[in-house]
Amino acid sequence: MPVVLFAAPILSENAARMISAIAALPEVRTGVISQAPLEDLPVPVRAQVSHWRVVDVLDVAQLQDAVQRLEARLGAADRLVAAYEQLQVPLAEVREQRGIVGMRAEAARNFRDKARMKSLLREAGLPCARHRLAASMEDALDAAREIGFPLVVKPPAGAGAQATTKVDDERALRAAVLAAAPDRERPVLLEEFVTGEEHSFETASIGGRAIWHSLTHYYPSPLEVLRNPWIQWCLVLPREVEEPRYDDIRTAGFRALQVLGMETGLTHMEWFRRPDGTIAISEVAARPPGAQIMTVISRAHDFDAVAEWARLMVFDAFEAPPRRYSVGAAYLRGQGNGRVRAIHGLDQVERELGSLVVDFKLPAPGQVPTGSYEGEGFIIVRHPETAVVQQALQRLISTVRVELS
Repeated sequence: MPVVLFAAPILSENAARMISAIAALPEVRTGVISQAPLEDLPVPVRAQVSHWRVVDVLDVAQLQDAVQRLEARLGAADRLVAAYEQLQVPLAEVREQRGIVGMRAEAARNFRDKARMKSLLREAGLPCARHRLAASMEDALDAAREIGFPLVVKPPAGAGAQATTKVDDERALRAAVLAAAPDRERPVLLEEFVTGEEHSFETASIGGRAIWHSLTHYYPSPLEVLRNPWIQWCLVLPREVEEPRYDDIRTAGFRALQVLGMETGLTHMEWFRRPDGTIAISEVAARPPGAQIMTVISRAHDFDAVAEWARLMVFDAFEAPPRRYSVGAAYLRGQGNGRVRAIHGLDQVERELGSLVVDFKLPAPGQVPTGSYEGEGFIIVRHPETAVVQQALQRLISTVRVELS
């Protein structure tokens, strides 16, 4: 019976979905390592797992101890997995130390350290933003002179667009660098601000070969969403993912995974199409995508993408039915300050678009804003025609309004 250990800092709804998917696999014994108590999992899931609580799930020594404790209950671990990006390197180090199958530490660092990643991609001739690490204000100003404004300032080990700042001039750069307080041990990453349409590119790989892919379009870009907390945004998974217009990102994306050392797992890449039609890879994460993209993929193919991720990570197997639909998600973000007071426009969109809605999570009155780019709720729609989905999403984000007070 395979023994699979899943690690997560908190036992969120997404973590519970993944733990449940692993536990549902045939003859699998499941262990959970977390900073959160077992009681944070839904009751049906608790009975399916063995749990070990740690103070800091990112600490390799504590992970090592937790693995040993769970192995004493379940038997030797066959797999050690997580969906949280910050855990990829610590887990890889534990796998190496204990001889557990899975991504090794060097490859995990290639994905986690964005400066290292971009250097490897550029050395391989792959298109990505120009960048420099800065350990001081002088380094940052030198980088600005070399690359030019506007720039993006972020930590080398950031996740997605988190902790990312766009700077348009030297004054803004100085403020961002002062706030980051970089040094030789903890520099900041400065990179070219790429303009154009922003997208994601998801893949499933087995044994170093990409065997499935998908992609989405963001409207507007995640960085613009972060800079403007009032903006409601959306993403679209087109039905026509196999069209020739995506040949360039398919070729570059698959090659990038080889360069970075992906063996078996799901990846989430963010990339741009510039106004001149060329592409630029922003960054790649060796984990499943967030922002409800797994649900969007599930609805496009009429299958459970999370369950298939679990099968991929445990049994090195992945199959997706043909893509039957275009699917999109609209993210509902609070307008104003305070708690959620009311949601406006729902009756109207239900009348107009109700037949297209396949999933939703609506903000509750009195709810405290999440403070994240995903907002206070979402509505997911699907249709065989991509244009219908795009029109529905624009209608959703322009009609539904979450009032804070």
